[in-house]
Amino acid sequence: MKKIHDAKEPPDFSLVLGGPLFQLLMRLKLTTPALDLLKKRIVIITLIAWLPLLVLSLIERKAWGGVGLPFLFDMEAQTRFLIALPLLIAAELFVHRQVRLLVGQFTDRDIIVGKEVPKFEALIASAMKLRNSVVIELILVLLAFVFGPYLSSTVSILEHIASGTGSWYATKDSDGTSLTIAGYWYFFISRPFFQFITYRWYFRIFIWARFLWQSSRLNLNLIPTHPDRACGLGFLAMSSTLYAPLIIAHGVVFSGLIANAIFYTGSILTNYIILIAGVVLFVELIVLGPLFAFSPNLLQAKRTGLREYGILASNYVEEFDNKWVRGGAADDERLMGNSDLQSLADLANSYQVIRDVRSVPFDKQTAFQILLFVIIPILPLVLTMIPLEELIKKLFMVVF
Repeated sequence: MKKIHDAKEPPDFSLVLGGPLFQLLMRLKLTTPALDLLKKRIVIITLIAWLPLLVLSLIERKAWGGVGLPFLFDMEAQTRFLIALPLLIAAELFVHRQVRLLVGQFTDRDIIVGKEVPKFEALIASAMKLRNSVVIELILVLLAFVFGPYLSSTVSILEHIASGTGSWYATKDSDGTSLTIAGYWYFFISRPFFQFITYRWYFRIFIWARFLWQSSRLNLNLIPTHPDRACGLGFLAMSSTLYAPLIIAHGVVFSGLIANAIFYTGSILTNYIILIAGVVLFVELIVLGPLFAFSPNLLQAKRTGLREYGILASNYVEEFDNKWVRGGAADDERLMGNSDLQSLADLANSYQVIRDVRSVPFDKQTAFQILLFVIIPILPLVLTMIPLEELIKKLFMVVF
């Protein structure tokens, strides 16, 4: 059977190795075609976003005191630049290595065969061309560095005015509210840079979703009796772990936002249940949403499988009935230990597998995994609602 590669040679599919920023990082010796130098890349990019904020805050004496919200106590800023940003950078290497293997499963499992192979190769080439788009990346730069600073500064300053406290990035006096020097760097350099990297990830997910949708339009070779209950497409559920660093980064950013509100405005965690649910829903949609493109394929394969195996089962049980119930078996042939019984059981198991085929190539466990990835960074904030001593007592009672 014709394949475009074998299991040891994944297709040349990468959501990371391309685009103007990647080429710039190559020239600056911050990455290689194999995405080496990850630690160096994380340290330098993080320092560009975070270190000037610290230095400028120290100069303005707003690093750990002097205002209601000092820089080192701003949970949003610290989690955004010291945890979420490194996660977004590290995710590139993780996604690059895993997505090639994931795409390779289409041909390793013979889901793409025959005349569909050239079409599949064309889809890969189209995805890589879109990934390398200079125009798209320039649009993302404009969104982050031109429109982003205005929107971000407006929202944050409004929050600052509402809280009635000074902060490291904005001060309030008789003349109104104005940005500090650190605030200018924050709103016009650091935060837009973080947003650009985030938007770039959303663009990559769009490329992935587009590729999956186009692949679902091909004539796929789906086997309804495949034990993964997804006709062989069950490997796509790995999307939850594929984007794990990106998902966790979302949870980290929102945990910082909520922490600031709890520590500096007197809010409580339960006030943000709807917001947390919205974040979870958003992440579930961008990660699992593209997989719904295969629902028509799975439902069609299930209907076809039930019809074909239903006919096969009818023919088999009729022969079994005639042989063992109606007396058609030879006199010297015994029922005990006969392979006919095992074949009947195997056929019943195969039919049940087809009945259990899901309408999407993932299960509840996959969705729950994504939920956990978002919630885990927020869980420490539960301590703001339960005294530590009481929490220890409850844990002790559960364990012992």
